[in-house]
Amino acid sequence: MRYLHGFLVLVLVLCCAGCTSVVEQVELGDTVKVHYTGTFANGTVFDSSAGRGPLEFTVGAGEVIPGFDEGVVGMQVEETKTIHIPADQAYGHHREDLVFLVNPDSISGEESLVIGQQVGMTLPGGQVLVGTVTGISPDGITIDANHRLAGEDLTFTVQLMEIG
Repeated sequence: MRYLHGFLVLVLVLCCAGCTSVVEQVELGDTVKVHYTGTFANGTVFDSSAGRGPLEFTVGAGEVIPGFDEGVVGMQVEETKTIHIPADQAYGHHREDLVFLVNPDSISGEESLVIGQQVGMTLPGGQVLVGTVTGISPDGITIDANHRLAGEDLTFTVQLMEIG
């Protein structure tokens, strides 16, 4: 009888082991695939993976903005989550020291520049800084090298598709 009792307990443990499933959650270092829609505070969509494949990245590797990285940790496959990311966890605050007035002669093709156009500027060390033309005047061309989303609080609706 004692062996029968032990056998029944073992069977019960084995059966219950199959009943409990561990739900995988995103952890730092995981490679994930997500679909997302990014919006400003007023609801305007600024980016989306709709109509494209999902975004794939390694969580915590610095491949996406910090708030996005942190926001997917703990998610489960097929879960949808809304992540609110303040500017300092997104593209940073707008920096006035990244707005330059440059001599028009220092930019090739300056005669055809238009406001909103992206241009590259070569810095003294040889690095290329990409900026957006924000003003054109006889005094010079104003170029803003801030990211276009700098200073913005962002909201993402994220659906986790896969943990790799």
